[in-house]
Amino acid sequence: MSAAASLSVFAVELAYWQQTAIKLVVVAIVIPTAALILGYVFLLKMMSFMQSRLGPMEAGPHGSLQLLADGLKFLQKEDVFPRRADRAVFALAPAVVLISTFLLYVVLPMGPDAVVSGLDAGLFFALAVASLSVIGVLMAGWGSANKYALMGGMRAAGQLIAYELPLVLAVMGVVIQAGTLDLNKIVVAQATGELFGWGGIGFPFILTQFVGFAIFLVAVQAELTQPPFDMPVAESELVGGYQVEYTGFRFLFFFMAEFGTAFAFAGIASVLFLGGWYVPGFDVDSNWLNLVGPIVMFVKIMAVSALIFWFRFTFPRLREDQLQKFAWKVLIPLSLLNIVMTGIFKVFV
Repeated sequence: MSAAASLSVFAVELAYWQQTAIKLVVVAIVIPTAALILGYVFLLKMMSFMQSRLGPMEAGPHGSLQLLADGLKFLQKEDVFPRRADRAVFALAPAVVLISTFLLYVVLPMGPDAVVSGLDAGLFFALAVASLSVIGVLMAGWGSANKYALMGGMRAAGQLIAYELPLVLAVMGVVIQAGTLDLNKIVVAQATGELFGWGGIGFPFILTQFVGFAIFLVAVQAELTQPPFDMPVAESELVGGYQVEYTGFRFLFFFMAEFGTAFAFAGIASVLFLGGWYVPGFDVDSNWLNLVGPIVMFVKIMAVSALIFWFRFTFPRLREDQLQKFAWKVLIPLSLLNIVMTGIFKVFV
């Protein structure tokens, strides 16, 4: 993909640094916007509907400005440091977690050219940077000088490391079928595939990788430390876990990172299993997909996010031993079996 291609749909020729600057600004805007959208639609409204209540209704139409008001409230709060905290580590931890989220969007394609950096190993990059968040979580637990925060950080480290394995193994089936780690090429492989000789809608990999898709969603749930995998921030046991000492904008960073990461993982799932930005009837190289593709991706992301938050509001919290057993004794064997079956399918079909 040439450096000047990404804005060709607008017939504008920009230097590489100008294109990169525009893309980075867009990503910086997308993360808080994604957090607001998911927070409002699912955390405030979907959960309220499931519990037969209205949710917030006063701030803006139907409470649509409630999260914005909460964000402004956090920005006004005092930036408090615990007396015995390691100030540098404590201060940097939320930024490390948020940077990990930011890097996920660098390789997330929203169209044929609508991507910040189309890496040949984009999927590998996304999974690698997603694991960086555990460093920020450990920094928050250690730097807080609080035993509950430290216990939450250690729980989170064990959980994230355990569930990164099925997360990685779940996508290997897609890699085997597509024959590439480039996220855009994975979309193209689905767009140009055929179902029993018919290529009207391409060949979305969820048709053969439904087991991998299910494992991926469960592992994402654990990576986000959302119920039923929210032991690192369990209020009843750890009074908030590794976030317990954070106030103001630093706590807001954790919130944005959680929901921004949920949006990014939903986007990656859409690319890997649901055909990404492709729309049947368009040529995969059409410049119009740079305009239509983001809309298609947004719809798919919201659908996958609905599943993620549905699980969050439905299942009770697991015990720590149940969580580890589920990863090592259920998800990892299933993902390995899925890889074997995909290999057989690839060779014989």
